[in-house]
Amino acid sequence: MPSRQELRTAFRQRKAISPLYTAGPVVVTDDGQFLFSCVQEDVLVTQLETGVEQHRFSGDSTAVTALAISPASRHFVSISAALTLRIYELDIQSEPLNFSIKSTRQIAKAHDAPVHVLQVDPSSNLLASGSADGLVKVWDLLRGYVTHSFAGHGGILSALTFYVSPSVSQSSIHLVTASVDTRIRVFNLSSQQSRGGSSKPLAVLEGHNSVPRGLCVSSDGKWLLSGGRDSLVMVWDFASITDVSQGNTAKGKKAKGKLLQTIPVFERVEAVGLLDPEPAGTQSSLRFFTGGEKGNIRIWDLQSGKVVSTLGEPLESGSEDQEEQQGIVSMSHLRVCDTLVSVHADQNIIFYSISTGSVTRQLVGFNDEIVDCTFLSPRDDVRDTHLALATNSALIRVYDVSSLDARILAGHADIVLSLDTSSDGRTLGSGSKDKTARIWMPPQDSNEPWRPVAVCEGHTESVGALAFARKTSSTNTIPDFLFTGSQDRTIKMWDLSPLRSESTASTSLKLRSLTTQKAHEKDINSLDVSPDNSLLASGSQDKTIKLFQITYSSSPRSGDIKLLGTCKGHKRGVWSVRFSRTERVLASGSGDKTIRIWSLDDYTCLKTLEGHTNSVLRVDFINAGLQVVSSASDGLVKLWNVKDEHCVTSMDNHEDKVWALCVSHDERTIVSGAADSVVTFWKDCTEEEREEKAKSQAHIILKEQDLSNYLALHDYKNAILLALALNQPRKLLAIFNSVRVSAQETEPKSISGDLRLDDAIRTFSGPDLVLLLWHIRAWNVNARTSGVAQFILHAILKLRPFGEIVAAYENYQKETTAGQLESIGKDKIKIQDVLEGLIPYTERHLNRLDRLVQESYVVDLILGEMDNGLELDEMDVDEVKV
Repeated sequence: MPSRQELRTAFRQRKAISPLYTAGPVVVTDDGQFLFSCVQEDVLVTQLETGVEQHRFSGDSTAVTALAISPASRHFVSISAALTLRIYELDIQSEPLNFSIKSTRQIAKAHDAPVHVLQVDPSSNLLASGSADGLVKVWDLLRGYVTHSFAGHGGILSALTFYVSPSVSQSSIHLVTASVDTRIRVFNLSSQQSRGGSSKPLAVLEGHNSVPRGLCVSSDGKWLLSGGRDSLVMVWDFASITDVSQGNTAKGKKAKGKLLQTIPVFERVEAVGLLDPEPAGTQSSLRFFTGGEKGNIRIWDLQSGKVVSTLGEPLESGSEDQEEQQGIVSMSHLRVCDTLVSVHADQNIIFYSISTGSVTRQLVGFNDEIVDCTFLSPRDDVRDTHLALATNSALIRVYDVSSLDARILAGHADIVLSLDTSSDGRTLGSGSKDKTARIWMPPQDSNEPWRPVAVCEGHTESVGALAFARKTSSTNTIPDFLFTGSQDRTIKMWDLSPLRSESTASTSLKLRSLTTQKAHEKDINSLDVSPDNSLLASGSQDKTIKLFQITYSSSPRSGDIKLLGTCKGHKRGVWSVRFSRTERVLASGSGDKTIRIWSLDDYTCLKTLEGHTNSVLRVDFINAGLQVVSSASDGLVKLWNVKDEHCVTSMDNHEDKVWALCVSHDERTIVSGAADSVVTFWKDCTEEEREEKAKSQAHIILKEQDLSNYLALHDYKNAILLALALNQPRKLLAIFNSVRVSAQETEPKSISGDLRLDDAIRTFSGPDLVLLLWHIRAWNVNARTSGVAQFILHAILKLRPFGEIVAAYENYQKETTAGQLESIGKDKIKIQDVLEGLIPYTERHLNRLDRLVQESYVVDLILGEMDNGLELDEMDVDEVKV
């Protein structure tokens, strides 16, 4: 950590947690490296190992309705509500960052109705699309034309799958479709009849009495599995259908799909698929998986029709709305990774290991409004490895900071409003609209979510604030007590000592309240405990801050708070209060747009920090109390110096109210969360910025020395180029002025008066020429420097063809460096800009010179007349003498 005198001056965005899935289809590459998901009308590509956005496809202002990736991950296909089919070529290198996407084909109005299912065949040559008008089209993926068209479905297509026969001698491709008419149809794409335009299916399978949502064919082509919303999985004799298509049955015999088995699964099925057979040495049997309204995955034995294992916890019996929000809407099977991926209606994407049955990764697609956040440290040796978020939901999200892997904590019955953590980061507290506070402890297994260990019940309104005891003994990692503040205007003190002996209990303990006190006249928004556990501060909508003395005894267990004083001065409600960790001061943020620093001795306001344009929602001290960080409804996070009441920097990455703010233990990272669903990690880069500034200054000093050497050697070309590179127009002006003064008329072949300067102007590159003309334009405005500007402009126009000047402006963006563009001050310049600035002032200078010439004739006339008058006077004097 830096010393007290070293103030932090800069924070830069390191990473951000942004929405990666809002609604619609989701696909994952077979190797499990990349996730393609829909965010509004765009398609987002996420690198799964780091959780970082890799690429974004801009949409056409309409929602994407279907996605597909070829099995070889060579092509990506999307179709939107505007019925435009887009085919992209993927180039995924071994290094995850080497990722490029090229659009190869775009087909407007690919269907006459919305398309909700897309599927690429195993050979990556064919693409099937099914629309809401019951039409299925099969496309040549590489050439973009329709090879087959199948009509006759009784409504919206709900599922598609290909089957390619493994037989070399009788290779065939079949397409299996399902629609809302509950029927399953099988088409042979290899037959001459289908190529000729026939849309008759080989077989129509009837058995479901609701929409089939999942289709899968075994690798040997013997069985077809279908799962539907009628809570049934049906096993069909697929071999008999393909035998008819290949001519292996009696002539004229029609294919009849025989129903071999019906397995009730007791939930609406949204996805079904076959797994690889059991390993050698076990019973030869196929397994299949199902996912649906209960939100978990079940793996079944196909032969016995019984559940073999369950991945994930089923939803507890509750309302239909809860089932619809957390049920599975689609699934993927990644055979290479031995992983099942489930997409849930609440925008969560979960990756399960089939072999271990555990969650290997979880992505939260959309966090909604971020209400509060805090760092967690489940391990003793590493601090701040996880981040907990309260997101306008009854569920708490806990992210791994390095990989952005998330876990969901369920326990509250209503929206979670506030979070806090113990000083060691191992104990998490949450307050909710369900009028309770809950205590959470870290899991034994890193893949498991944090477990609830206690509940605090007693408030009559929402719990909007809570604070743990800050100081703990070396033997006890769990704090002694917890304070909660509520909309019922009371503060409660809870005894946490039972958690030390019952921390491993499977059920949540009900904690006892040590004291209850009415503290404010309106809602309590914030609580904080001093570092030594002696004081409690509370901020309320009644515009006041109250300070209490804490009394706590461990034997017997008792606790109380006593009012010491009230801090008055804010003109609106107080949203946040925070003690300094080193000084006897308190910071508060209010709806009156100000931050106030209060003395704990006499409760007076010491400092007022003004700069936010809307309500200040969160404040905290950093850097040994010398600085304050704040967030507000204006979408900004600001860093302040307390001593001079100055805002050092503003951090801007949010478009809405920044409700959440927390600082890491080493104060090197600040996290802000806003109502725009974005969480931003700000990294302290003060030291890096100082080093960069020192290097830059040293570089400039060396270059300035080189510039002096070039001038001493009369090397005008290198001197001018160096002055341009250093962005020093004054030095450049001095160089040209010295050449102009010392120009020799004895060199008639020189345009500028110096052959070396002529040679430099002839050889200037395009970007250097553009930058020089930009400086000439600025010099030409001032009458004192216009002479130099006209002098150099005359030389340029004489020595460089006008076509070269025009070409330099046309190509300068390709050749100009970022530093030159920054020095110009614009990211785009046209030759018209320079001409419009040069011509008017040049005409004004010319008119001024014309007037000076005319006035010089008048002066000469007057002087001449004066001389003539003197001569006449002398003649008169002589005549008089005579």
